[in-house]
Amino acid sequence: MLDGTYGEGEAVVRIKTDLNHPNPAVRDWPALRVIDTRRHPHPRVGSQYRVWPLYNFACGIDDHLMGVTHIIRGKEHLTNQVRQECMYRHFGWRYPEAIHYGRLKITGALLSKSKILQGLRSGLFKHWDDPRLATFASLRRRGITSEAVQRLILDVGPKPVDVVLSWENLYAYNRKIIDPTANRYFFVHNPRELVVRGVPHAFDARIALHPDHPERGFRHFQVQPKDGETPLLISGADVGMMEMGRKIRFMSLFNVQIEKVEEHSIEAVFHSESHEEAKRVGAPLIHWIPAGTGISCEVVMPDASMARGIAEDACQNLRPNEIIQFERFGFTRIDDVSGGLVTYFAHR
Repeated sequence: MLDGTYGEGEAVVRIKTDLNHPNPAVRDWPALRVIDTRRHPHPRVGSQYRVWPLYNFACGIDDHLMGVTHIIRGKEHLTNQVRQECMYRHFGWRYPEAIHYGRLKITGALLSKSKILQGLRSGLFKHWDDPRLATFASLRRRGITSEAVQRLILDVGPKPVDVVLSWENLYAYNRKIIDPTANRYFFVHNPRELVVRGVPHAFDARIALHPDHPERGFRHFQVQPKDGETPLLISGADVGMMEMGRKIRFMSLFNVQIEKVEEHSIEAVFHSESHEEAKRVGAPLIHWIPAGTGISCEVVMPDASMARGIAEDACQNLRPNEIIQFERFGFTRIDDVSGGLVTYFAHR
């Protein structure tokens, strides 16, 4: 093999083992082979050598020479440990402590690099941070913190079996981390206009950026009725709860009673101001924005679809990479503020 008598594919060096070993993969496993360096020159030493070690021989020798004490690797290497131990016993070496772990999977998530690469080449995915993927780049863009991933992995621990998690497992860790720091804002998805009549006076709604941290400041909404009427924007998803005669509370503003619900118009009449009255009559709470205010906002969802609507004026002060919560919608990460607002949905 060394002097060229044998060419590539014509001879190998094998480690002599027990041919009766129950695992055929362990029996006389190959350690060295011939490489035709004219066709496949080594990137660093060119054609200087023609006999090269295979994986188990190379790694086993390297681990010993480098003084490796612990090996942490996937469970697919369990057989490799048995192979290398044969060689270590021959040389009289002590085999390092080996810990093998299974794959960590997320239900419905595409983690195969080859399949992701195929999707990128075909145009199915735009980039490695496409929200439909579970890559670290994608999780980061959506606002899933590295701390959440670390805590999840530490709690799962190294197990020699595959572990299948749901997205909610990861979201629960992330929620605990970002909930105390994420300021709150209103985002009206698929906005619909609702006109309130009989508003007795102007209102200055003062809402904390975070309910548990009033020291961070407040957002202000000016409601100036004209002839007792004021138009408000509500999310299209809330139209379904608008029933004739039903009481509704606009968060931190006032209570109304629905009077008219048609395809292109919703009308209500002012009912009362206090939150206590809303609780007494069982009025659901919904978020809102004064009509004619706010900035355009697009939320990129995990399936790469787009949720479009209007975000409150205070969102103009947000900066890329901030993680916020759109009340009653979910946590999002600010991605772009150059023309309107673009955010990536994290989770509820």
